[in-house]
Amino acid sequence: MHAKTHINRRTLLAGMGAAVTLPTLRTPAFATGAVLDVVATTGMIADTAREIGGDLVNVRALMGPGVDPHAYRQTRTDILAMARADAVLWNGLYLEAQMEDFLADLARKTPVTAVAEQIPEAELVAHDDYTDRFDPHVWMSPRLWIHAANAIADALGAAAPEHSETFTTNAQAYSIRLGELDDYSSHSLATVPSRSRVLITAHDAFNYFGRAYGFDVIGIQGISTESEAGVNRISTLVDMIVEREIGAVFVESSVSDRSVRALIEGAEAKGHSLKIGGELYSDAMGNPGTYEGTYIGMIDHNATTIARALGGAAPARGLNGRLMAEG
Repeated sequence: MHAKTHINRRTLLAGMGAAVTLPTLRTPAFATGAVLDVVATTGMIADTAREIGGDLVNVRALMGPGVDPHAYRQTRTDILAMARADAVLWNGLYLEAQMEDFLADLARKTPVTAVAEQIPEAELVAHDDYTDRFDPHVWMSPRLWIHAANAIADALGAAAPEHSETFTTNAQAYSIRLGELDDYSSHSLATVPSRSRVLITAHDAFNYFGRAYGFDVIGIQGISTESEAGVNRISTLVDMIVEREIGAVFVESSVSDRSVRALIEGAEAKGHSLKIGGELYSDAMGNPGTYEGTYIGMIDHNATTIARALGGAAPARGLNGRLMAEG
């Protein structure tokens, strides 16, 4: 796990360019009674922090809808926001690969927590490409995300000790909702016929989903979107799709659909009809202000879309009746 440490101003200036002058870092909220300023890398972490922090936190997400965290690099505005924050929350497990060095430096001066790295290693999935790393897409399992929620509550409590009990209570209540989400997903996805429980997506973001709900998961690209699917990979997958009579593949909101379209064309060339079963949220949530723009809404959408596309039974409006109606 990464130590929670902090950045000096010289290092920050080097990362930003000499033309930018850092403002004076403000007094931490726990000393003034003000609202905590929290910066989170991904929308999933930010939404969970808002649920747990409530009115006691002001949370900014660096990455919005459609943004790929594997390739994201911090901007000057991001650097200023993180330097002035009372707490910085990131996923870790090499998800934010382009930001790791910066965040390690930042941890020398600012409280920084890699929330996914608080999950016991025994519950993590090994990385396909690196023997000493793990798949970072832990939010695909609501039960596993409870660990991240607890880590967020601990980080907020450390920043504002007088509110730690409130954060813990809110995390417990949120965990109950995550359990209900997991139950809904499990029941809905169990209605998919066994032969059809194959989830093919643009990149390998759904391993924890597959393990939780009994699906074979195949990413056209690897765990990182930085990898590319070659012609041989596409040809091998087309043969498998035809052999197993798979009827649907899925695109992702934060990843190009080019490789998915190549699969569909390859299957058609072999006389097999393959459709796009829907768009899934993998590394980013939906638009702010929508139900799909929350962590629970994101997973509800994914589970419902997959179940309905692969021959299962799930209500069109999902667990809470709040999913956008299909066009």
